[in-house]
Amino acid sequence: MLDDDKTVENEEQNEALESEVTTEAKEEVSVESLIESVTQEIPATAHDDFDWNSSDKHSLPYNEEEINKYLKDYESTLNSVLENEIVKAVVSAMSTSDVVLDINYKSDGLISLSEFRDIPELKVGDTVEVYVESQEDERGQLVLSRRKAKLLRAWESIVDSYQNGTVIKGTVVSKTKGGLIVDTGGLETFLPGSQIDIKPIVDYDSYVGKTMEFKVVKINETIKNAVVSHKALIESDLAEQREAIIGSLEKGQVLEGIVKNITDFGAFLDLGGVDGLLYITDISWGRISHPNEILSLNQKINVVVLDFDENKKRISLGLKQLQPHPWEVLDATVAEGSTVKGKIVNIEDYGAFLEIQPGVEGLIHVSEVTWSNHPINAREYFKLGQEYEAKVVTIDREDRKMSLSVKQLSKDPWSDISERFPVESRHTGLVKNLTPYGVFVEIEEGIGGMIHISDLSWTKRYSHPSEFTKVGQNIDIVILDIDKESRKLSLGHKQIEENPWDTFENVFPVGSYHDATVLRRDDRGAIVQLPYGLEAYAPAKHIRKEDNSLVEVEEVVTVKVIEFNRDDKRILVSHLRYLDDIRREADEQVKAEKTKVKDNTRKAVKKQQSKVEKTTLGDMDVFSQLKEQLGDDAGTGE
Repeated sequence: MLDDDKTVENEEQNEALESEVTTEAKEEVSVESLIESVTQEIPATAHDDFDWNSSDKHSLPYNEEEINKYLKDYESTLNSVLENEIVKAVVSAMSTSDVVLDINYKSDGLISLSEFRDIPELKVGDTVEVYVESQEDERGQLVLSRRKAKLLRAWESIVDSYQNGTVIKGTVVSKTKGGLIVDTGGLETFLPGSQIDIKPIVDYDSYVGKTMEFKVVKINETIKNAVVSHKALIESDLAEQREAIIGSLEKGQVLEGIVKNITDFGAFLDLGGVDGLLYITDISWGRISHPNEILSLNQKINVVVLDFDENKKRISLGLKQLQPHPWEVLDATVAEGSTVKGKIVNIEDYGAFLEIQPGVEGLIHVSEVTWSNHPINAREYFKLGQEYEAKVVTIDREDRKMSLSVKQLSKDPWSDISERFPVESRHTGLVKNLTPYGVFVEIEEGIGGMIHISDLSWTKRYSHPSEFTKVGQNIDIVILDIDKESRKLSLGHKQIEENPWDTFENVFPVGSYHDATVLRRDDRGAIVQLPYGLEAYAPAKHIRKEDNSLVEVEEVVTVKVIEFNRDDKRILVSHLRYLDDIRREADEQVKAEKTKVKDNTRKAVKKQQSKVEKTTLGDMDVFSQLKEQLGDDAGTGE
């Protein structure tokens, strides 16, 4: 069954082949008959005798000279194309993926349609610029590039903008560190944040996608990179406006401006394309500490042109000058001897300025603050903003100067000082100040004097008054002397008590011994305290002990008074002299004992000698008697 099917299939294939051969044969016959009929219809010409079979398939029927001539004629009809240059091309055909371009060369170029995305309406017949990469590649085809042509033209525009200041357009494509990336004709350039606008920009994202105009401010030929600026365009426009405005400026001209920036020293105003500076001193006739006390951002104000410099493009403005000077409209009642009221607006070492109305000030000198001769520190006495009443001492309306006095509003307390505070009278005062040489005491407002450091105590010596009292404490004083002309009082504190030195002279005579406590010691000597709180001084060589060491602070030693000066209230003592005296007394006592012993010995010896002498003499009598007796016996015996 399978064999029968194969046989039928083979027969069908053979019939199909025979049919195709028959068709081809018929077509061949018809073509030959067609050529023959056409040939018969063509009239005879001069070239009928040409032998069409005289050359082989790959040869030309021209000699070499003719061939060169024809090639030259052919090439003259084509453009002269060089590699790495930009040429114009005509779109000859387009497909869904490619564009065929005719540059009038021996072959056409083919570029991907994706390189023409910037020309969405491209059509056949349009002319575009392309870059010739190669006249002929390995396949003999012309190689063109639309992208490289765009980049090269973009770079040429960038260089021209950098060299000649021409304006280029670009689109912000993204944000980067410190600025934005701008696409300028296919080349990415950098737009620093400081070059976006003349005012500081915080939100960079709002510029992404915007098409803007730029100037090139920096290029790098090696890596084909550039830095662009939009701010430069704005500044150039403003420069033109500035030139026009400055050219029409005149001193005294009144302009309207908008406050665009406020600083500690003034405010900058936009005058319609040019900035002017309004210094803080030209804002108000009165003193202000900061411009924002009067001005605010974006505020519209009228100002007057005070000065301008065409070369430096500086314009100085004034606001207060639009109002009359306060001194010119000052009330006539403000005269010498009148009383005014105001607030402290400035403090200097020499005094304070009292503003009685904006722009009108008077100086309260430190000497006009109080009747007291005690020096006043203006910066400690006055406070900014404080209100005071003062008396006008002098006023000069032409020079716009005025001196004021606070103390003259009250009676001069020194006018009857002798009656109220006679010499040797006793009072209680307030310690106002301390100096190395004394204590300033205020007895009442405007009346005070100084207690010299030597008049603080009869018995103690102070290296500084702070060892005795403190500022703000009350202290009892005695008036020692009054100098009315110089407004000075000499005060004393120790004079409250009687002078104990009259008694001390009898208690601490020279040569007397006393126990003393060491209070202070230095290289020169020591201060010691004697009984009754009296202090004395011992030079360094006089405070050595028996072992040659120095006495220590708070150590109690016995001293000898070696000098007593009642007038200078000075006592000199010595521990060394006391030791010397002890040694001398000990030596004298030992010597006396020795002398006494010697005398006693001498007396005993003498007494003994006297006894011996008596015994000897008695013996001599016995011997004499015995001799006489012996003599008598001898005589009798004869």
